[in-house]
Amino acid sequence: MNAQTWLDGNTNYLSCSLAWLRLKLEMMISSNSQALFDEMGSAPGLVMPTAINRRAGLVQEPGVSSSVFWQQLFSRPVGMISTPLESDAPPVSATQERLKMAQAARESAAQMEPAPALEELGQRLGLTPFEQNVLLLCAALELDTRIAGLCARAQADPNARYATFALAMALFDDPAWDALAADRPLRYWRLVEINQPGAQPLTTSAVRADERIVNYLKGMSGLDDRLSILLSPLSKVLQLPPSQQAAADAIIAHWQNSVAEHDAESSQLPIAQLLGPDPISKQLVAAQAAQALGLKVYTLAAENLPAQLSDLETLARLWQRESALNPVALYLDVQELGGADGAGNQGSFGLIQRFISRADGILLLGTRENWTQLSRANFSVDIDKPSTAEQQELWESALARYFLVDSQGSTEMRSSLGVRQLAAQFNLNETSISQIVKLAVDGSDANLTMLGARLWELCCTATRPRLDALAQRIELKESWDNLVLPVEQANLLHQIAHQVGQRQTVYEDWGFAERMNRGMGISALFAGESGTGKTMAAEVIANELKLNLYRIDLSAVVSKYIGETEKNLRRLFDAAEDGGAILFFDEADAMFGKRSEVKDSHDRYANIEVNYLLQRMETYRGLAILATNMKSALDTAFMRRLRFIVNFPFPGPNERKNIWQKVFPAKTPIEELDYDRLARFNITGGNIHSIALNAAFMAAQDNSKVSMPVVLSAIRSEYRKLDKQINEAEFQLMPGV
Repeated sequence: MNAQTWLDGNTNYLSCSLAWLRLKLEMMISSNSQALFDEMGSAPGLVMPTAINRRAGLVQEPGVSSSVFWQQLFSRPVGMISTPLESDAPPVSATQERLKMAQAARESAAQMEPAPALEELGQRLGLTPFEQNVLLLCAALELDTRIAGLCARAQADPNARYATFALAMALFDDPAWDALAADRPLRYWRLVEINQPGAQPLTTSAVRADERIVNYLKGMSGLDDRLSILLSPLSKVLQLPPSQQAAADAIIAHWQNSVAEHDAESSQLPIAQLLGPDPISKQLVAAQAAQALGLKVYTLAAENLPAQLSDLETLARLWQRESALNPVALYLDVQELGGADGAGNQGSFGLIQRFISRADGILLLGTRENWTQLSRANFSVDIDKPSTAEQQELWESALARYFLVDSQGSTEMRSSLGVRQLAAQFNLNETSISQIVKLAVDGSDANLTMLGARLWELCCTATRPRLDALAQRIELKESWDNLVLPVEQANLLHQIAHQVGQRQTVYEDWGFAERMNRGMGISALFAGESGTGKTMAAEVIANELKLNLYRIDLSAVVSKYIGETEKNLRRLFDAAEDGGAILFFDEADAMFGKRSEVKDSHDRYANIEVNYLLQRMETYRGLAILATNMKSALDTAFMRRLRFIVNFPFPGPNERKNIWQKVFPAKTPIEELDYDRLARFNITGGNIHSIALNAAFMAAQDNSKVSMPVVLSAIRSEYRKLDKQINEAEFQLMPGV
């Protein structure tokens, strides 16, 4: 049966049910009227009840006996007696016959597959026939405008235009008092809402159907409004890369095996824990697994869980109800709540535990690490971003949507756009790749070279927002021409840049990735005195590779709170590992220092931070550069994990001369300088840059060119700053200078 056919059948069933309900109410009204007449006829001296007096429109005048009053009432024309004394109501026997026909029509309409919504709801939530009829009565007030008036007449009160449990018990067969209990379906599942002001009895209080339930009975499948403000639907997935599809298949297999083995023992499927650092990839896998089982999956961020227990209980109950009514699954995102036991987030961990224990249905937990103390059976599946080869295919597929090319053209396109380099350098998920391609194509012309540059630029910016809070991005201006180093050190720097560019060839094409699961990143130590060019060298490499360079801000990373430093470092490495950034740890000895003997808790936690750094450097896949002027202070375990150690020597006379010749920009007005004499000053390249800048300001102040006297004056100031002894002979100008 297709959706429209079922919807038509469900509408027909509701129409038959409402017709049957109206007849039930009319029959009750007629019975009440007949009982009233019988009561009045058997007791002619009875004083007129207030409600009947009001409805009949008569008032017993003073001095008029009751017998005379009743005589006057029955002698009135029939049309003058208002409800509930309806003269034109059909005889009870006729109403009963019509009721039987309506009941038969209702039962016939219910013979559809799948069953009507009301019948299906009763089966899924365990409602008795009486409770189903109570729900029908409450929902009918929203579906049929005539029902409210009939309820008022049946209850002999014009203001009682609502349903009550008392009315339902008098109206339907096999009434059950336990239907009012809080643990019975009507109230447990929030199917009805009770308005019980003050000390009014529960049985006579107004009862209305929950809005979501009324919509469900009408065949509408929309999510409850109270859930929709917290939950977001995950989009359907057309196709996943093979590695992620294998993870989705593993989730499905776990669930299917659980159903086969434990169906008779438990109604709950085990929770699927999706482990890994990339939330988008985990959501795609969750959507694919749920979609394969015919489920619609919604996502809920853990930070959106209500803090009040009553609100949390309501949320869990509503979701439990929704999962019972519709084929849905919930993806609970706890990515930012830390480790397996919610370390450092015990309040949030407790809320999640409570929610999970009360929310039945299919549940997926998106977390970075395995949670070991869940209250329900669970299993774990690791979710990674697509492999490098898969990412290359994703790049090609995304670009092929905009460029119609044959196989030869596709090869040319891949080469022109640098698809291979994009996949090798950047570690992105399918969603990010699609978004970047769309932005690049929309923002550039048809020139493939320009488009390739645009793609690379957008990939670099993809990780910036995640790093900016914990690190400082260095604007890249230095190039190889500005870097002055001995040949050996310069060659090592070139090797670093080349290895970053050739990772795809070595790891993927030559098979090294198949034999390695760690150490595939590149880490280098730049050691040397301040001013010897360590930071400049990092800039040169980043500029060569066209990647962002981030100097780590220790004040933002290191925290006094236990576990926060590790969390901040993890965010740094994760963001940089996507490929768009190089991490530069300046003054690395402050963070990578030797572990100390544990004498108190402070030493223990400091060592934990160093241990975490050791492990993270082992598994890091990007480029990390450590710079220090205290190489001996570094922990020896870090030295083993470093692929390159570049010692930046104090510059000799030839290097210093070369630096002096390059230090002034081409636009700077310079008189002839004696570079050989300047090179004799025993200072570092950093000092030379400071001297050149100060000399430029001094010349600008005097509106003159940068000359030897100005430079020597700036050198004298630098010596005083460094507390270096000044030999006046070195600062004497030669005659004629």
